[in-house]
Amino acid sequence: MGAGSWGTTMAKLLCDAGGEVTVWGRRADVVEAINERHENSDYLPGIALPEGLRATLDPAAALAGADFVALAVPAQSLRENLSAWLPLLPPGAVLVSLMKGVELGTTRRMSEVIREVADVPQERVAVFCGPNLAREVATGQPGAAVAACSDERVAQRLQAATMTPYFRVYTSTDVIGCELGGAVKNIVALCVGMSVGLGFGASTQALLMTRGLAEIARLGAALGADEHTFAGLAGMGDLVGTCMSPLSRNRTFGENLGRGMTLDQVIAVTKQTAEGVKSSEAVMELARKHNVEMPIAEAVSAVLYHGMPIKDAAISLISRSPKPERYGV
Repeated sequence: MGAGSWGTTMAKLLCDAGGEVTVWGRRADVVEAINERHENSDYLPGIALPEGLRATLDPAAALAGADFVALAVPAQSLRENLSAWLPLLPPGAVLVSLMKGVELGTTRRMSEVIREVADVPQERVAVFCGPNLAREVATGQPGAAVAACSDERVAQRLQAATMTPYFRVYTSTDVIGCELGGAVKNIVALCVGMSVGLGFGASTQALLMTRGLAEIARLGAALGADEHTFAGLAGMGDLVGTCMSPLSRNRTFGENLGRGMTLDQVIAVTKQTAEGVKSSEAVMELARKHNVEMPIAEAVSAVLYHGMPIKDAAISLISRSPKPERYGV
């Protein structure tokens, strides 16, 4: 459900794994291009899609008889979209979150929004996450992800539905950790991008990624996640991929800010959603609720929404009081 770059890539992946797949899109030109030319020229130009992949503007047609419903809409629009699709959801279908964000106003993770809106038990909600840059996965470059669900058997079903010769999928029952890794790494990537835009090098980027991972782990521990998750694909893997790649929307967004563009200017030139921009405020609210210190996330939020100049944010981070380095501290 969603024909953007990652939604289309996931649909291709499911097809390549042998599934029968229909993708719902909101734009007629995108749906027509997928059906007629087997290409999503707006989001994945030049990449051939499987001939068996079908697209539709009709959510009822897309959802009919589905075993898995993969939700690939912007995080802040999930509640509204899922509420509209609720009467159409097939009984027993597993609802899979492909989104990496935290809901503004409620601080709920995406799986929590799904459970609340659809009124389904946790074993019917799964999360698919990892260092997955859509264009790289869509071109068949070797990649991997984590299929997470509180019910390991459901995670294994999703694993089987997404494994291909070029893409490896692991399972996890730590939904909280997988979601937090995916959501907070976007905020760290914004900060890494800002540092690149300011002209800082690899040492600064490594600093931000390493301490960013510590922030993710602290928040995860407070919410009951397994700390080992953050050393894996859904934690460090996703963080490194998003922070280092020029294909990353969040890193690119941060770079543009670091080069001196205003927030409105960057939003105007950004064609796809950079989830960390809106999630940063929600993550900070979540951190405050649980008394978790997250200086990098706080600095990003201050730059985006509270008028702090980026150079001042950099000074505030580097001049924090000295302390020993311990994982999660």
